[in-house]
Amino acid sequence: MKEIKAYIKPHMLSRVAMALHGLEGLTGLSVGKVQGFGRGRARGEPRRIVEDQVEYVPHVRLELFCRDDMADGIVALIQENAHTGLKGDGKIYVSEVLEAVRISTGERGAPAV
Repeated sequence: MKEIKAYIKPHMLSRVAMALHGLEGLTGLSVGKVQGFGRGRARGEPRRIVEDQVEYVPHVRLELFCRDDMADGIVALIQENAHTGLKGDGKIYVSEVLEAVRISTGERGAPAV
């Protein structure tokens, strides 16, 4: 199993979520609002948040879990639909998942996802 975390621009969320929604075999998606900075340290960003004298840029974090064979396709789909061509489009990270447990049934492994 894989965990995919993607950090994208907030205005690209609907486009990415709709593309993922139509993906057969995807079992779910979590979305959260986040803020941070990258290499540019948020300098010159039109939409930035200043807290404690540090500038942050608003982003959206997508988290999803999938079978190993789906990961490359999901990454490609997110990359294609989140791409604006501008600096700061975001990042995608893929990690190995050792175990999943469905709390309601105790089911384990890939079927629990």
